Amino acid sequence: MATKNLFNKEAQNKIKELAESIDFTMLATNLSSLPIHAIPMSTKKVDDLGQIWFLSNRNSEHNANIHKSNDVHLFYSKAMSMEFMNLYGKAEIVNDKGIIENLYQKSDDNWFEGKEDPNITAIKVIPKDAHYWDTKNTMLVSLLKMGIGAITGKKVDLGEQGELSV
Repeated sequence: MATKNLFNKEAQNKIKELAESIDFTMLATNLSSLPIHAIPMSTKKVDDLGQIWFLSNRNSEHNANIHKSNDVHLFYSKAMSMEFMNLYGKAEIVNDKGIIENLYQKSDDNWFEGKEDPNITAIKVIPKDAHYWDTKNTMLVSLLKMGIGAITGKKVDLGEQGELSV
């Protein structure tokens, strides 16, 4: 796997590409204590600065943890397409109704009483450090390439991985 570190705008674009493609992530909070608190979250938006947005309940454990310490870790994994991203950042809880309305989708009715729900908040994660693995192949193609490499003894192109410095 080739190493390709990305910086600034290229890194922001890669964060956006992977977070939107993978969608679901494990959001980890309470990083200074064990066990950490981790829950699945759906990515609502990645803005032009590479900041990742989610919707959350104001009374949730992860919101309470963010109020205590805004250090968060996101673990994105889409095994079938062999796309992964590990991102550390700083979280902010946002109560702006315009932002919430912009992020809200009909499927969010499963967790909230509509976009006017008084308990709905947005979480913005500002990336500080990230690493990615991206094969651009399906798992089957990647496994096939690995098998060919093992048989022939030749290194095959399995994609790229690297640091994302925003």
